[in-house]
Amino acid sequence: MKAPMSAASPRAAIATLAALMRSRRFAPLFWCQFFSAFNDNFVRNMLAMLILFRLGEQGAGVLVTLAVGIFVLPSLLLSGLGGEMADAQDKGRLARILKAAEIGVQLVAAAGLWLASLPLLYTALFGLGVIAALFGPLKYAILPDLLKTEELIAANALVEAATFAAILLGLIAGGLSAARSSESVTLQLLLIALACWGFSLFIPATSRAAPGLRITPNILVSTGALLREVRRERQLWSRSVAVSWFWMTGAVALSLTPVVIRDRTGGGIGVETAVSALFAIGIGIGSMAAALIAKGRILLRPVLFAAIGMGLFLIDLGVSTSRLPTARATIGLEAFFTSAAGLRVSFDVAGLACAGGLFVVPLFTAIQADAPAAWRSRIVAGVNVLNSSLIVAGVAATAALQSRAVGLSEPFLLGGLGVLTLGFAIYVRRCVAAAA
Repeated sequence: MKAPMSAASPRAAIATLAALMRSRRFAPLFWCQFFSAFNDNFVRNMLAMLILFRLGEQGAGVLVTLAVGIFVLPSLLLSGLGGEMADAQDKGRLARILKAAEIGVQLVAAAGLWLASLPLLYTALFGLGVIAALFGPLKYAILPDLLKTEELIAANALVEAATFAAILLGLIAGGLSAARSSESVTLQLLLIALACWGFSLFIPATSRAAPGLRITPNILVSTGALLREVRRERQLWSRSVAVSWFWMTGAVALSLTPVVIRDRTGGGIGVETAVSALFAIGIGIGSMAAALIAKGRILLRPVLFAAIGMGLFLIDLGVSTSRLPTARATIGLEAFFTSAAGLRVSFDVAGLACAGGLFVVPLFTAIQADAPAAWRSRIVAGVNVLNSSLIVAGVAATAALQSRAVGLSEPFLLGGLGVLTLGFAIYVRRCVAAAA
């Protein structure tokens, strides 16, 4: 006779993950956001490949960087509006409207691809950035409306793991698009958009969290009001800052690691793709570990240890690669993964990602659960604005430190980021202590 599963057993946590993936309350939203994240990164990298390999534009690096800026800018400007819209309306209906609009944006992207038109592709990328900014608050704020509190951490773990997997797959597919026909890529663009919209049709309706809320026409005013609301409650603010530190750390580390792999180990594109895959898998493992450890509870104790882990893995990645000489030849997957340097880099990247997943999932779940229902979407929007702001600041500071005027090496910057993250763990301790 089998022993019954207690509510706090690991088997129960795994059963919750599996049940969510079969549930009408969660599965449509999961697949809708998965294909959305895939599509955003597919189009962005497709544009980069078109610039680099088909059009052969001069100043390609500037144009590729411009693409990143065009996509991120709406998150800074429109997240507040997205939060207000989600709190004022039925979130399921709003999701369907946004995903229907995404079909039109994909048509613009398809036209840009056919005509090899950078203006059209940049327009499409901006459109996707707008939809992502408006959809972001909704996709996280709707979870407490549809799920039980004990299901939240498992749902967030699944969303975070799937998001990073979708980002990786989208980047790979976008990179491969340069070698494929315009017809097949256009078909893929339309199929992805239709899949997003199709799954959105099954997202359950929700009641209006703030039915009397009036949309603020001035987006700068609404964004400022959101940040003030998040700032007003110390515990909510500290958790939000901690989540934003994770996203900034990930963005900076992912911008530095490919350079280190190329310059210090000689790893080619295949190696860089494989290491990116390790990062996505690591985030998934860390996210699932957070759900299994929590066993349905909102448990913040692992967050401090995860922050320390992130710092230590970054320091080891910087120190170990700083000792390597400049690579003189390009190596493939087999040579990289059979070398001591390659294995150490892989271990550090995977460890950093696992710690990152274990760090961010409990924190964001706590933000969702504790935010007032009438303000939840706007709180999430405020966190998104903080995320984008810290990412932009971190990447800009890194670029300045890499410039010829300063000339700091990538391994030094990775190690320095690790030291800062260890220092940030002291700040994180305040979040943990406040909720313990």
